[in-house]
Amino acid sequence: MADPSTYRPKPGTIPTDPGVYRFSDAHGQVIYVGKAKNLRQRLNSYFADPAGLHFRTQTMVRTAAKVEWTVVQNELESLQLEYTWIQQYDPRFNVKYRDDKSYPWLCITWSDEYPRVFVGRGSKRKGYRYFGPFGQAWAIRETVDALLHVFPMRSCSNGVFNNAKSAGRPCLLGYIGKCSAPCVGRITPDDHRELVEDFASFMAGRTGQLTRKLERQMLQASEDLEFEKAAVLRDSLQALKQATERNAIVLDDGTDADVIALVEDPLEVAVQIFNVRAGRVRGERGWVADRADDADTAELVEQFLLQIYADASAAADTEVASAIPREVLVPVMPASGAAMEELLREQRGAQVRLHVPQRGDKRILMDTVTKNAEQALQQHKMKRASDLSTRNRALEQLQETLELPTAPLRIECYDISHLQGTEVVGSMVVFEDGLPRKSEYRRFVIRSFDGSDDLRAMREVLTRRFRRLLDDRASMSAEAEGGPVLVDATTGAPRKFAYAPHLVVVDGGQPQVAAAAQVLDELGLSDEIALVGLAKRLEEVWIPDEEFPLILPRTSEGLYLLQRLRDEAHRFAITHHRGRRSKAMVESVLDEVPGLGETRRKALLKHFGSLRKLRAATEEEIALVPGFGPKLAAAVSQALAEQSPGEAINVTTGEVVET
Repeated sequence: MADPSTYRPKPGTIPTDPGVYRFSDAHGQVIYVGKAKNLRQRLNSYFADPAGLHFRTQTMVRTAAKVEWTVVQNELESLQLEYTWIQQYDPRFNVKYRDDKSYPWLCITWSDEYPRVFVGRGSKRKGYRYFGPFGQAWAIRETVDALLHVFPMRSCSNGVFNNAKSAGRPCLLGYIGKCSAPCVGRITPDDHRELVEDFASFMAGRTGQLTRKLERQMLQASEDLEFEKAAVLRDSLQALKQATERNAIVLDDGTDADVIALVEDPLEVAVQIFNVRAGRVRGERGWVADRADDADTAELVEQFLLQIYADASAAADTEVASAIPREVLVPVMPASGAAMEELLREQRGAQVRLHVPQRGDKRILMDTVTKNAEQALQQHKMKRASDLSTRNRALEQLQETLELPTAPLRIECYDISHLQGTEVVGSMVVFEDGLPRKSEYRRFVIRSFDGSDDLRAMREVLTRRFRRLLDDRASMSAEAEGGPVLVDATTGAPRKFAYAPHLVVVDGGQPQVAAAAQVLDELGLSDEIALVGLAKRLEEVWIPDEEFPLILPRTSEGLYLLQRLRDEAHRFAITHHRGRRSKAMVESVLDEVPGLGETRRKALLKHFGSLRKLRAATEEEIALVPGFGPKLAAAVSQALAEQSPGEAINVTTGEVVET
């Protein structure tokens, strides 16, 4: 580790103005970003007696090899620049609030002709409208089930919708009154859109106007002697009432607010947020993060507000208003209260008030959110106690067994997949601190040769990966004068191979290890990066230049971690290979059809779902696909008829299936 005194700025060179600073390691990678009202005072504190610093701060300043800063005009600019740099460089020592689990949200596919409602998790798509996240998936599913009796909008997948449309019969939901069956034309797109808008209004908290609307329709139906319709509306009112009661009123004044509470200890901080809309709790979410330094509660609140709300400006305009409410209740005012309010106001396009509740219903609600945060931190510590100790034990065992200088905190595993030498692909999976980091996974398509040669394919994959590492290091050195480090200066995209692993694992035995070792030797990385291979037959661990493998105990946590890496790399490679093989099969059948390009081939697959269903379709059904006419549909049908279907084996069930 570096001595902080070797890169400490000379006395008097650090300005006393407000600004943002960043620490970088020996390879030029930014490892920490911070801001300060007085840069000289803040930076000098990092070079004081190391014994007086927080443990993670000590580690950070000893890992760093350089510190840089940028002077700004005011606190608002420093907030914006700090967030931009954190997003751009992803510094490892900054506090990152990540979900302890993936919370479910409710989505309406707003941009579709017949929008669909469903409960999901993970990333979001532009053009869709989202509500939540929610604490319990079962609770929101029950709410949706009740609301479909009132607003029978579409909730089926595209495959079910298209199948029902082709068959001319709705699915079960259409028969039991929980779907208006737009697939068979029972409702027009405009009328279905009205149902969707009512559904969204309910989820947004506007329940009063919907109740009054249904009551008026029920009374009108009764006056018109349409008693069956009135009875249906009466049942809808009852279902709406039951769905409304699921969300307890917490603020009688109908406030729109986010209530945020923090619970801290010396090592971690837990954050809980309740989304209150129209006085009701519409969603909740929680995070637990490691503390990077000895920042106080006000600074932690500021960092959290930046991370949770700053991305709202990238969303659609309709989502910004719902992402940032009129009022945000916090346990203490952030370190830069007025500047934070100004930043949130710019993001929302309307006034935003930060407020610390002292008494009344809002104070009671804050206490409730705080209790939830305390429980979340408790549960996280109990879970992490076992998980963290197990992962540490696995990494320590690998360090000791493989005689590594440090524990392998970043491990990369590689595998090759093909079918009799066709569609050869490679995979790279990454584990950090014993856990998979899927954002770092990479796929490779082997194009330099044809045929089955796993060793040659492995050499190509590793050569491409580590040449990119060396290229990135070279460009980082050239850009050391304040240029981007983990971001490509020409495209603005994140560099994909900027981090070097402590350990490389290849799927295979002595031949695969020898091929990988040759690549590392040629690139001059053999002294920096450790290498092993894991063979499946006896789960032996092969080390370069060793005649015999290591046999780890079956109960070894280190062996279990290597097995997880190998299995994940195999899964990732197989998934990529199958996708390319399926695409190649379709292209081989249809590539001779005149006028049928890649876009129309994709449209065919999306519409019918598989090549087998496409073979069973008539010319009239093919002509219904967007971009197709009778002439092109006839050409596709003829090409399929001329080429008889083949046979394939379902590797999961062993069943012989037609392709």
